[in-house]
Parts: sequence; structure tokens; C-alpha cells
Amino acid sequence: MTRPLAGTTIADVAARAGVSIRTVSRVLNRSPLVNAATREAVEGVIAGLNFRPSARARGLATGRSYLLGLVHNDRNALVLDPLQRGMVGAAAARGYELVVHPVALAGDPAADVRDFVQRSRVDGVVVVPPVSGLAGVADGLAGVPAVALSSVALSGYDAVLVSDERGAARVVADHLVALGHRHVALLSGPAAAHSARERRAGFVESLAAYGITLSAEAEGDYGFDAGVIAAQTLLTRNPRPTAIFAANDVMAAAVLKVAAGMALSVPGDLSVIGFDGSILARMLTPALTTVHRPIADMAAAVTERLIDRIEGAAADAPLTATLSLRIGGSCGPVSR
Repeated sequence: MTRPLAGTTIADVAARAGVSIRTVSRVLNRSPLVNAATREAVEGVIAGLNFRPSARARGLATGRSYLLGLVHNDRNALVLDPLQRGMVGAAAARGYELVVHPVALAGDPAADVRDFVQRSRVDGVVVVPPVSGLAGVADGLAGVPAVALSSVALSGYDAVLVSDERGAARVVADHLVALGHRHVALLSGPAAAHSARERRAGFVESLAAYGITLSAEAEGDYGFDAGVIAAQTLLTRNPRPTAIFAANDVMAAAVLKVAAGMALSVPGDLSVIGFDGSILARMLTPALTTVHRPIADMAAAVTERLIDRIEGAAADAPLTATLSLRIGGSCGPVSR
């Protein structure tokens, strides 16, 4: 790796490029006031000297902290890991760093978010479910660049990437029906969550189009322990469902554990489908059929949009993500 030349300063860059220090500063801060030829020349010198401006100097010059906030209330490391990696990669490429802030849903989450922004001096925030959909959060960020992830449209943010989780759940139902399943159960997420309601709605709507109603339903909290309890409830019903759609991969793993304890063959006696497409899906035996959400790509996209908003760049194109059903070994034709 090429290291910056010892003691290299912005003045050295300006002298080598034959421009003023202010011009170099404008190039570093992507100012539109620099013409293309000058920008190219200065960037060539910066690359040649491998010059890296100090964060403090950049902040003093622009009035920014070059910090971005991630606001969340997600206990699922399988979601948080790709989310943070996607944000960090996109932020670092633009000279920003990430500050992560978990928010408790009890009390006053909107006030918590406002306090975090004021304390940390972040230039903008990415807010993810379920916090992004809470009343007062977006309004409390007025004046602060803010973008969000959600499964439904939200108002009050500069941009929202809405993933069609209802549509993805319809595809799950279509797949199970095509395999001959008619006794189908749902292990849903918490009813208070937009994502859980969207996944349930899409699944139930698609089944109804085939004249099928849920044979059983139990609610979990997206966690493993609650998933085990819900799976026990579903799998001790008579008649037992031939397929279970779990609203995330962690709860689908709980279904597989309970099924194994009952000596049920998957997918021979029971088909199981999850949601998220996390790395866990490949670790399970059999590998889990699941709806894949490209979380890292989604995180990178909203981070790019947030930085564009902070830096005053125009960006009106809608943010989108493609969800897809990934076939594993946990789902097969009905056998009874």
C-alpha cells in the first residue's frame, strides 16, 4: 500500500498543482465552483502524493462533522451486520464515518433520536425499522438530513427505500401452493411492526386467491426463543400443517429445531420457508428456502442518497430493492 508522503500538507498539493489552497479545498469538498480541467489536475496531484486531508481540517472548512448516524432497534445481528457493512463501505468511499445508536422503543424514542443527533453532531442519519415508522421520529428530525428503510411508504424523510415485502410474501405463498400444500401455517412477526404486517398480508392475500385460508397462525417477536414456542404451538395442532412460512430466518431456524425434536423430516413431513436471506439460511441443515433481502446493497444505497443530500446534490430517482425467493432444501412437494 502506498503511504502518504511524510508531512504532506494541503499547501504542498496547491504548490505542486499550481493553484491556491482554496481551490484544493474546493476540490476535496466536491465544490461545483471548480472547472473540470482544474479538478482533474488537482486530483492527479492528490493521488500522486497520496494526500489525505485531516478530518478536523475538513470539518473546519465545511462546517460538517463527516459523521453519519445509524438509528435502529434491531437485536438481530444477521440483519445488523450487513446493514452496518453496507453503510460503512459507502460512507468511507465518500470520506464519512458511522456512529451507531440503538433506540429503546419504550419511553420516548423520538426524543431519544433527537438527543442522539444533537450530542453526536452527525451530519445526517439513516433510520431503519422499526424506529423509522414510529410516530414523531421523522418530524423530530426536521432540519437534519435523514433517510429511511421501510416496508411501507413513510413521510417526513428526505428519502425512503421501500422494499416490497408484501409482494415477496405473495411469492412465498405461490411457491407453496405450486408444491401442492394446502394445510399452511404462518409464524408471523410482532403485529406492531410494519414488516410483520406486510409479510402477513401478502402471504394471506395470495393464499386467498387460491381459495386457501391459514390452517394455523402463531405470533413471534423475530427472536429464536419466541420462535420455538410458536413452532411448538403450530406443530402440535391436529391436523399438523404441511408447510410453515416464518417471517424471518431466525424463527424459521426455530421451526427446524422443533421439527427435529419431534422427529419430523424436512422437507418430507414439513416444508419451511424463512425471510431475510441471511447467512444463517446456508448454515442450517437442510439449507433454508428464504426470501432474500439485499440488505448491504440497500444500506449502501440509502447512505449514498444521504450523503448526496448533505452535500446538496440533486437526487430524485426512487430508491428500490429487489427481493427474491432463494430455493434451499427445506421446502418440497406435499407428501400427505
